[in-house]
Amino acid sequence: MRSVVFAYHDIGYVCLEELLRGGGEVIAVFTHDDDPNENVWFRSVRQLAQQHGIPVFAPVRINTPEWVERLHSWAPDFIFSFYYRNLLGADVLAPAKRGALNLHGSLLPRYRGRCPVNWVLIHDERETGVTLHYMEVKPDRGDIVAQRSVPISDDDTAVTLFHKLTAAAALLMRETYPLLCSGKAARIPQDHTRSSYFGGRRPDDGRINWNSSARQIFNLVRAVTRPYPGAFAEWNGRSFYIWEAHPWNGAQPNHGTPGTIVATQPQLIVQTGDGQLELSRVQAEGEDETSGPQWAAQRSVDKGAQLK
Repeated sequence: MRSVVFAYHDIGYVCLEELLRGGGEVIAVFTHDDDPNENVWFRSVRQLAQQHGIPVFAPVRINTPEWVERLHSWAPDFIFSFYYRNLLGADVLAPAKRGALNLHGSLLPRYRGRCPVNWVLIHDERETGVTLHYMEVKPDRGDIVAQRSVPISDDDTAVTLFHKLTAAAALLMRETYPLLCSGKAARIPQDHTRSSYFGGRRPDDGRINWNSSARQIFNLVRAVTRPYPGAFAEWNGRSFYIWEAHPWNGAQPNHGTPGTIVATQPQLIVQTGDGQLELSRVQAEGEDETSGPQWAAQRSVDKGAQLK
């Protein structure tokens, strides 16, 4: 079967890899040029395609008459989108004789839209997964072909969860591509009454609200910790990044004002709107990352000090 693949990121890499392993003929790969302002910690779809002699394109805009004409001329059986960041219009999807399919990083219909890995952690979900579905003009709404679920533990951060989803995506494509080629793959309409949608995230969305509970702040920290921009508060007029934190169940007295440091040794503990939070790894703006207690000792921070 002849396919055109739109792909980026690690999930794009492994899904393209599985198509090639499964004997698929990939006519062309569309990807993105890496953003110099982004922390590129994932494998390169471009390099994988080039290793296999596949033409690679990275247009800023794909929904143009020129690219639509090119896609029609290729007459692909399938069009696949694997973590490609631009929305594909109806004219781009139309040339796929046997269907245009997308791999989404959640268990649809929940968590449609952008950044599902980050959002499921922020919302304290215990399970997520990947979904292969037919594409429509509106994102993440088409009929489901296959899903694979993965558990979420308290030890997961966005990057460890993404690695779990990447492995699940590879297995899903390995199992499902032969079914698509033989015409035996499932096609299950989504229940739109169960859907939820979330938009993209910006670095400023990592600002901590100390009135939130310790559990909520813990979830934010692990959702945006490295390689993402990080959760942050303010200390002495500078950004104060928290790279690792955990709800604290120790014996520190409750302090009523959220953001108040209630202990600095042997752990750095902060009062929240509900419960207390241990700050394990921190970094003041312009300084090196260190442990919470070490930062407090170096800066002579006493309990009763306030993080904003």
